[in-house]
Amino acid sequence: MPQRAWSKKRERQYEHIKEGLEDRGKSEDVAEEIAARTVNKERARHGEAKESSPTSTDDISSGRRGGLRSRKGERGRTRAQLYNEARAKGIKGRSKMNKAELEDAVDG
Repeated sequence: MPQRAWSKKRERQYEHIKEGLEDRGKSEDVAEEIAARTVNKERARHGEAKESSPTSTDDISSGRRGGLRSRKGERGRTRAQLYNEARAKGIKGRSKMNKAELEDAVDG
């Protein structure tokens, strides 16, 4: 187990998340990191952690988010994320682009 401060419930949660990620093809190191971050965020949201960032406590839950902010997750980046990346890169005409066009412009 990565930490001794976790309860038995959080240790089970960590293992469950890690195994699920490995089943989906993530490497063990990546699966361990994602699982640990998820468990730590849940601990912060439920007041189990001594310290927590505002993002951990005020943001949507890890389970509900489900890859919304992931670059490769369920449906990739959101249109808003792509738009902000396009703005940062100075891409012209971005406000009239749809999600697919923004993705092509940002990645291409």
